[in-house]
Amino acid sequence: MPDLGKYAAEVLAAYGVSLLLLAGLVVLSLRKGRKARATLAEVEGRKHG
Repeated sequence: MPDLGKYAAEVLAAYGVSLLLLAGLVVLSLRKGRKARATLAEVEGRKHG
């Protein structure tokens, strides 16, 4: 690990917050995609059946 000097806590906190935000965006994207696929399958089911 590189020497971050006296700002190590701030730098590591910024990395942590960034990783949490990115993980949150991935989770939200996966949820929206799943919901969109379910809605599309429902609409296509009504169209064909």
